[in-house]
Amino acid sequence: MLLPFETVVRTHGRTVLRVCLSVAGADDADDAWSETFLSALDAYPRLPADANVEAWLVTIARRKAIDVVRARGRRPVTVERLPEEPSTLGIPGALDDERAAAETVARAVSALPGKQRQAVTYHYLGGLPYQEVADIIGGTTDAARRAAADGISALRRTMGARP
Repeated sequence: MLLPFETVVRTHGRTVLRVCLSVAGADDADDAWSETFLSALDAYPRLPADANVEAWLVTIARRKAIDVVRARGRRPVTVERLPEEPSTLGIPGALDDERAAAETVARAVSALPGKQRQAVTYHYLGGLPYQEVADIIGGTTDAARRAAADGISALRRTMGARP
């Protein structure tokens, strides 16, 4: 029996938001998050009871985030003056310090090369095993593991953490 959809959103909302932040960036992550759950709400009743809901949502989130990024690339943006500071994207229910830390990590992850960013996002933020990561980004399980390790190493250097 499937859980109520509200419970699914509450349980997996943060994971989906992390994936959206990583793929779409801070400016478009909330749109991708909303699109993910709207799409999931429509398909959820047909989901098999034994399905991995988190992996299913991460897959939808990745696709919706890519769609949002592509759509943004097709739209012209006109402004009179550029903002002096980038807007901040909050994580629902997070404290200000957590929000700032999450935004810092999201910016650092989005600066990684493509395969590393995807491997880190899907494995560490999305919780997918390396085999599923390899299936999504292409290549072998070992290549996905190596890309994730290289990405984490680069994040540690970027963020000033010890190796």
